[in-house]
Amino acid sequence: MTQQDRQRIAAGLADGLSYAEIARRLDRPTSTISREVGRNGGPGGYRPQQAHQATVQRARRGTPAPPRAARAPGGTMEEEIIEMAVRTGLPRMTARVHLDLLLSEDGRRTAAELTRRLKVSPASVSVAVNYLVQQGYVRRERDPQRRRDIYVVDDDAWYHSIVISSRQTLEAAQAAMTAAETFGLDGPVGQRLARGGAFLERVSLDMMESADRCRALLA
Repeated sequence: MTQQDRQRIAAGLADGLSYAEIARRLDRPTSTISREVGRNGGPGGYRPQQAHQATVQRARRGTPAPPRAARAPGGTMEEEIIEMAVRTGLPRMTARVHLDLLLSEDGRRTAAELTRRLKVSPASVSVAVNYLVQQGYVRRERDPQRRRDIYVVDDDAWYHSIVISSRQTLEAAQAAMTAAETFGLDGPVGQRLARGGAFLERVSLDMMESADRCRALLA
């Protein structure tokens, strides 16, 4: 792997790209990218110059790479949380922004603060916070005096995210049941869609009822 490849990996990580997307852009296997990042500091500590130098030194010594480079104190927990969020399907940059908000003292950051703290572009932050707002994880407040948006995560964020997700599932259930009627409930396709729709409907309604109940108990 060339030094230029490693610089492109670092740029991709900074922009919140997945290993798979970075691999696609470099025309390499995803496992190669995962191994390269894992042995050179992990997603939060990868530095292309140091990674290239370490590889050259290992080649000269003929010694294998360690399974994982040491991380800075206090960084392990944050990186593990981000990796867990990525495994559930959350884009890496979105996970980083969400975690930074969760760990802030008052749960509030401006876009400029997020950009500066995470060392990424304003566009990357904008994409991430828009997703978080749409899914209910974060709400947007306006600072009229300084004409800027403030992004807030509070105790109601989990409730709103569950409700939004449940409503989306309910819409999928309703679409499935509508399609079932179109195909005909007396045929195998219609019956399959109807069963799936009924299942999703019950699950989504149960989730919303549970969210309302728990919110009232914890208020």
